[in-house]
Amino acid sequence: MVRPIRDNALSLLFGGLFIVTLAAQSIAGWLQFNETQEQHGLPMESFGAFVTSSEFVVDVAENWQSEFLQFFLFIAATIWLVQRGSPESKKPGDEGVGSDEEQLIGEHAQPDSPEWARARGIRQTLFSNSLLIVMGAVFALSWFAQSLAGTVVMNSENAEHGQPSMSWLEYLSTPDFWSRTLQNWQSEFLAVGAMIALSMFLRQRGSAESKPVGAPHHVSSVESE
Repeated sequence: MVRPIRDNALSLLFGGLFIVTLAAQSIAGWLQFNETQEQHGLPMESFGAFVTSSEFVVDVAENWQSEFLQFFLFIAATIWLVQRGSPESKKPGDEGVGSDEEQLIGEHAQPDSPEWARARGIRQTLFSNSLLIVMGAVFALSWFAQSLAGTVVMNSENAEHGQPSMSWLEYLSTPDFWSRTLQNWQSEFLAVGAMIALSMFLRQRGSAESKPVGAPHHVSSVESE
């Protein structure tokens, strides 16, 4: 049991942190929601009803969509763009999708390569872009869930104030939707940009996200190996 845990420790750590923090968010959100209900003389809501409500879904989805958008754009950008000296980038001159030999696909696949790396046609194309496809799909679905849940929440608030309800398309043009969306996007882009730039000059010994401590500032981790 020790080796499987060690070999998957990074995924297990962040999977566990995700579950714990999502559970904590749901509890804190439920308590906050019922406090607001009590202040307005409205009935309390059960925990189960809250975590399946649009109020909870919109808060979760708006964070998920921004996170997956961040990785989608970062993965796509690093195909063609480089940052000299950053371990988050290929070295200058290596831009592009690479040759079949470099990517170990088709006739260049190794004995233990994934089956679809040896395939031809659409299967190889799908597998060659599977990470970008999945990240983009999760972003799109999360963004759609956020917009739908946000529409329900907005219409609930409008009903409380005697305002007319709005359609999904109408909600997409509201400041509420774009405020929720853009406040997450800008923070994600800042974090990625900071990681790219700071990792050029700063080090963390032992981390796969850092160059070796003694590597020159102007070379990437690939060039320093």
